[in-house]
Parts: sequence; C-alpha cells; structure tokens
Amino acid sequence: MTGEAALLLGGLVVMLGACVQWMTGMGFALVAVPALVLLLGPHQGVALANCAAGAISAVGLVSSWRRVRLTAMVPLTIASVCAVPAGSWVAGQLSLPALLVGMGLLVSLAVLLVIQGLRVPGLVGTRGAVAAGAVGGFMNASAGLGGPPVSLYAVNAGWTAHEFVPNAQFYGIVVNVCSLATNGVPRLGSTSWALTAAAMVAGAVIGRVLSDRVPEGRARQLLLLLALAGGLSALTKGLGGL
Repeated sequence: MTGEAALLLGGLVVMLGACVQWMTGMGFALVAVPALVLLLGPHQGVALANCAAGAISAVGLVSSWRRVRLTAMVPLTIASVCAVPAGSWVAGQLSLPALLVGMGLLVSLAVLLVIQGLRVPGLVGTRGAVAAGAVGGFMNASAGLGGPPVSLYAVNAGWTAHEFVPNAQFYGIVVNVCSLATNGVPRLGSTSWALTAAAMVAGAVIGRVLSDRVPEGRARQLLLLLALAGGLSALTKGLGGL
C-alpha cells in the first residue's frame, strides 16, 4: 500500500469511528484501533485513537456535563488513572504480532460480552466502578480499548443509553488524557493531522445527522459488527506474524 493510500484509508477509519461514537456515545476505539494499528503500528495507532476519542468525548460533553454521575464516575476514573501506567508498560514489552493477537482477542471478547449483556453481581456500586475503571484504564493504555469495561458496568448498573452517553464521555476525556500523558501524542506530519481533524469533523456531522434517523438498536448493531470485524482482522494479522 502506498503512503497516500494508507493516509486516505486512515482518514476513512477515523471518520467512521467518529461517526459511530457520535451515534452511540462510545465506540471510536472499537471500530478504529485495529485498523489504525495495522496502518500506523501499535504505538502510533493507539496514541492516535486516544487523541481522537478524547477530543470527541470533550466536544460531546459540552452540552451534557450536567448528567454525569459523579458518585460513580469519580471512583471509576481514579481507578482507571492508576491502571494506565501498567497498561502502557505491558504494551511496551510486546512484539507487534503479539500485541495484534492480544488486541484482536480483547476486541472480539469485549464485543461478545457486550452482545450478551453479561451480568456480573459484583459489578455494581463503588466496588464495581473501581473494578471497571481499573480494567478500562489498563486496556486503554495498552490497546486503546478502555470502553467495554465501562459499558459492562453500565449494563449491570441498569443505566439507560441517555444516562450512559455523558458518563462515557466524561470517562473518555480522563482516561485518554492520562493515556496520552503516559504514552505520548502521536507523531504525525501536518498533512496527517489536517486529514485526521477533517475526518473527525466529517464523522461528527454524519453521526449527528444519522443519530436522529437511525434507531439506537440498529446503530448499536452496526458498532458491534464493525468492532468484531476489526478485532478478527487484527487477530488474523497477528497470528500470521507469530
């Protein structure tokens, strides 16, 4: 693949991830990380996903911050921040094929658990928030995939989609800023940054338009199918390199 083709493909991936996140409140990383890692490598791919997901969460939270449940999110985000360094260290010890295998397995397993709506009796209250936050922080720093544990916590806490979105955005800002502080920002050229910014804006516009026209259930199904396809692709690529 030529450099220009990779650049355009990366922009399309970012646009799709941004669109999905605006429609569902979460999902940029699930959709975009496997492809970005294949295009940019593990460190740069995860860093770009952290950067984009954090920015999208910050913009989305501007109009919904009053609905954040601080009693749940404060212990959850504190736990995630504490787990970020461990996730970053583990990612630095793995080869690219091993990281792709691990990422593919994490994405695929997370999607299957969310599809099943797994109920875990202990994943409620403050203790559940701490557990979800710690796992999410570790996964976000190591693979850019901090959302699924928070989704499972929300399912077990009985949150509606209306309640989940602002809390997911609040969490996304905190965990992605901490992950970037630990891993560093992506080292991209000016053209790549400009394309990424344009793709995020385009994805946000498309996502907002579709969110009023596509039923929530259909949007969620699309997110999970795209995420599962990306996870399996990363897993296959990693296994082929071992």
